[in-house]
Amino acid sequence: MTLPRSILFDLDGTLVDTAPDLAGAMNHVLAAHGRPPLPVDNVRHLVGHGARALVTRGLAATGDPALHLVEPSMPLFLQHYAANIANDSRAFDGVEAALDALTEAGCLLSICTNKPTHLAQALVEALGWQGRFAAVIGATSVERPKPDAGHVFATLAAAGGAVDNAAFVGDSATDVGAARNAGLGIVLVSFGYTDRPAHELGGDAVIDHYDELLPALRGLGRGLAR
Repeated sequence: MTLPRSILFDLDGTLVDTAPDLAGAMNHVLAAHGRPPLPVDNVRHLVGHGARALVTRGLAATGDPALHLVEPSMPLFLQHYAANIANDSRAFDGVEAALDALTEAGCLLSICTNKPTHLAQALVEALGWQGRFAAVIGATSVERPKPDAGHVFATLAAAGGAVDNAAFVGDSATDVGAARNAGLGIVLVSFGYTDRPAHELGGDAVIDHYDELLPALRGLGRGLAR
């Protein structure tokens, strides 16, 4: 069975476990407001909708939601995160081998993330992944981010791919929505950042390890344009 020509990946919780460094930035904000820190495992369930949503949820999880503090907290969060973007963030087990295998098979790889583009690119660089992806398109590079289909289309266009021969790999309901809105099949990872089990999100396949990715993508490849 044929692999899709273009593979779009979410970043946080899909390719990389970024929760430790996101938690560090979140706790930096909370400390500035006299709030207690949140454990990393708590932050994993808050990630997935962008930095502003993470700050909002972090404040709500530590007492008074204090929505008036969200906007003033954003520079504090982003500056701390940018300065510590890969202190403890690591690729999930098997990711690099899977990326290598897809590249060797001639697939075009790209990242479609709700992380700000400059931070996504900084993380990719910090991990030594320059050259692995044909495009890295974050939320700040599009008018409306995931789950809007336009984010998917913009990523495909930047990578030189086509929607009729592409698939998505993600971890959340946001990713499922983006894929469905764009007409793409989607493989979900079971170990990502979601408050619902991956099997309940409506993906086409769920994998528990990256050594299962290529077979899952080949399953989506049936019927795609050649």
